[in-house]
Amino acid sequence: MTRINLLPWRAALRRERQKEFAIWTGLGLALTGAMMLLVRTQIGAAIDSQSRRNQYLEGEIGALERQIAEIRDMEAKKSRLVAKMEIIQQLQLSRPEEVHLFDEIARTVPEGVRLRDLTQEDRAITVNGIAQSNARVSAYMRNLEGSEWLYDPVLEVIENKPDGQVRGKERGSRFTLRMKQGPKSRIGEDPLPTEKKAP
Repeated sequence: MTRINLLPWRAALRRERQKEFAIWTGLGLALTGAMMLLVRTQIGAAIDSQSRRNQYLEGEIGALERQIAEIRDMEAKKSRLVAKMEIIQQLQLSRPEEVHLFDEIARTVPEGVRLRDLTQEDRAITVNGIAQSNARVSAYMRNLEGSEWLYDPVLEVIENKPDGQVRGKERGSRFTLRMKQGPKSRIGEDPLPTEKKAP
C-alpha cells in the first residue's frame, strides 16, 4: 500500500493562509490609517475654517465696538453742546428781563421807602428795606402787585425800630419782602423757595 505524506502540502497551505492573513491585515491597517488621516485632515480643515471665521467675527466685533464708542462720544458731545445752547438761549432770553427787573424795582419803590439790599435766587427776589411807616410798606406791596415784571409779594418781617438813616431820628419800619421776577404770563412756573433769609 502506498503512503502519501500530506505534511508538506498542509505546511504550504498554512503558510499561504498566514501570508494572505498578513496581507489582508496590512491592507486593513493601511485602510484604517488612511481613513484616520483623512478624518484628521478634514477635522483640521474645519478647525482652520472655524478659526478664520472666529478671527473675522472678532475683527467685526472690534470694529462695531469702536463705532459704538465713537457714537457714544458723539452723543456726549451733542449733549454738552445742547446744554451749552440751552444756557446761551436762557441767557439771551433773560437779558431783557434784567433790564425790566431793575426798571420795575426803581419804578415800584414809593416815596418814604428805601431798599438796603437785594438778593436773587433763580426767579425769587428778597429785598430788605426801611420805610417811614407800615403804610409805606403796604403801598410798596400794592405797587408790586400792579407790576408786570414783579409779582406775588410776600412780607416776611417788619419791625418798627428807630433808625437814624430814616429822616433824622424818626422811627422807621425795617422789612423783608419776597417776590418773584418775570412777566405775569409765567406766574406759577417757579415757586418761591421755602428757605427764609434772616433780616
